[in-house]
Amino acid sequence: MNISSIVVQCKSEHFDRVKEWCEKSELCDYHFGDKDKGKIIVTIEGRDVSEEIAKLKQIQTAPFVITADMMMTYQEDMLDEEIKKLNEQDPVPAFLNDPNTRAEDIVYNGDLKKKIL
Repeated sequence: MNISSIVVQCKSEHFDRVKEWCEKSELCDYHFGDKDKGKIIVTIEGRDVSEEIAKLKQIQTAPFVITADMMMTYQEDMLDEEIKKLNEQDPVPAFLNDPNTRAEDIVYNGDLKKKIL
């Protein structure tokens, strides 16, 4: 099972029509919208990527839709594969168990504050 979020863009004067189309289409689930900006957030589900792409294309060609772009996607098979990899690896990287590793050589990437400020 795949689930993806899509941002749909339309003119603000067509927002209500596009929102209604999304809700009635049975292609997607409406979650949020900003009428002033003409943005709508929906999710789609599919057995695989090709089914999701087919639904995305239908949304893109719906009346009054300017653009519809996939933003985030969850692929069940891919997640299962990544969980398997994590479970098979040692939770502590080998270099951390090496007595010759110096503390100042360890790179910490958990502090986002320094990366974005």
